[in-house]
Amino acid sequence: MVRIRVLVVDDHRIFAESLAAALAAEPDVDVTAVGSGPAALRGLERAAGEGRRFDVLLVDADLGSGVPDPRLPPHDGAEPGAEGFVDGISLVAGVRSSQPAVRTVVLAEKDDPRRAALALQAGACGWVAKDCSLSRLLTVIRGVLRDETHLPPALLTGVLRELTAARKHRTESERLVESLTPREREVLRCMVAGLGRKAVAERLFLSPHTVRTHMQNVLGKLGVHSTLAAVALARRAGVGPADLERPLAGDVVERGGQLA
Repeated sequence: MVRIRVLVVDDHRIFAESLAAALAAEPDVDVTAVGSGPAALRGLERAAGEGRRFDVLLVDADLGSGVPDPRLPPHDGAEPGAEGFVDGISLVAGVRSSQPAVRTVVLAEKDDPRRAALALQAGACGWVAKDCSLSRLLTVIRGVLRDETHLPPALLTGVLRELTAARKHRTESERLVESLTPREREVLRCMVAGLGRKAVAERLFLSPHTVRTHMQNVLGKLGVHSTLAAVALARRAGVGPADLERPLAGDVVERGGQLA
């Protein structure tokens, strides 16, 4: 018998352990429960290292430990500056990035089309009510392993509307980012990485005044009035942060000179 390895992640331990016990009664299910995002990441990494990867991750939509973890990328709906915080959707995005073979299902207290759409964008395969029957949850678990996507019927219209709006916003954001010069895009990537004006100047070997001008140009071309808004738009357009461990691609500058 092929056994399904399930990891339940919920910071309400009584719920997590009760659900794990119910699932464990199934002859083809092995289940583990943890109470936080960091614990889930540790469990996933340990299992992968031992050659016994989990198949399905059941994640609490309201997981909210607020514990920073550098292994997690920001998701589309994250607040600017919230990189690495282990909320449920960030955990889904982190697992998709680090272990794409693991299927994730979000467990929710209530139907929320916007958050369900964010979960799907982050890589979730399903959104299920916490008060659904055990048989329904098992159907979803087995279904996502067949590459099915599961949503409550009442959410379908709202989720499709949210995904369509998100695609429209992303297209518009991409068009605005394309209007930037190569240097302005480098400055924007530094902004996404959380660097201030002085740090950007040091990284790109520019004067603070020049960086200030570039930042003003970026805000103007993107049609926003703050760095936080520019970072949020950049994320929607798929612009990632500058890699601070190495020079930006295309940087060919000497310390003795300035490239504006």
